[in-house]
Amino acid sequence: MIRVKATQSPLFGSVDEVTERLEGVGYLASTAVATTVYLADRLGKPLLVEGPAGVGKTELAKAVAAATGSGLVRLQCYEGIDEARALYEWNHAKQLLRITAGQGHESWDATRDDVFSEEFLLPRPLLTAIRRDDPTVLLIDEMDKADVEVEGLLLEVLSDYQVSIPEMGTVTATRKPFALLTSNSTRELSEALKRRCLFLHLDFPDPDLERRIVLTRVPELPQALADALVRTVRVLRAMELRKVPSVAETIDWGRTLLALGLDTLDDDAVRQTLGVVLKHQSDQVKASAELRLN
Repeated sequence: MIRVKATQSPLFGSVDEVTERLEGVGYLASTAVATTVYLADRLGKPLLVEGPAGVGKTELAKAVAAATGSGLVRLQCYEGIDEARALYEWNHAKQLLRITAGQGHESWDATRDDVFSEEFLLPRPLLTAIRRDDPTVLLIDEMDKADVEVEGLLLEVLSDYQVSIPEMGTVTATRKPFALLTSNSTRELSEALKRRCLFLHLDFPDPDLERRIVLTRVPELPQALADALVRTVRVLRAMELRKVPSVAETIDWGRTLLALGLDTLDDDAVRQTLGVVLKHQSDQVKASAELRLN
């Protein structure tokens, strides 16, 4: 079960190639984003991407996987996630059946060696990514939602790309996955984890980039309507709302207007469709008042 690390070819040849290939799968990356992705790939280091919800952190991992033809393995973090859900666990029900079947026919040592074997192992995302021989993007999503103890699990994985299974030995990656961690900054991650990663902060794009993103995802949208959408969303983001609109919601708004056959973003159009971008009643009331919708 112990593996030997092998030299591997990088996924990208240059920063410009990162930009071009990500754009080819619909992700418009700034120079800073493309440079950081290139360095994470070239240096073989995990990439920690922080920023508000809805700015494209998860989409970046998906785009890297699509642009490079890599498999995507995703660990969705949440409060209470533990080693069994993140790393691996044993199929206890199957082990119990095996022990019961072997009673009186073989020694305990033989039974023990059998029940702690590959047949009874249930790999979870971290172990799955480590064991893959094909190019892999490991997405550890919303790391800040997990308990601090989970970060300890990641230190071995992200430092040496290996997993220790006491009953079977140490599994070391033959091909390092491209690891990308996301955080919405709801809590501070440990310094030990940060030291192992390159860091990228993603914020909402500037108006020109957001307009290009919207037109890339909704190419049928008229240029003037895309401009109006982006301007209105920026006004909404400047308000003190419970949840400001994400880039994904700007895109959804554009698709909504097309589906309704609307070609202008006037007061009536905003009033009819505001629920696409604002998901709290208090935010809708506040926006309607500040945008002076009648």
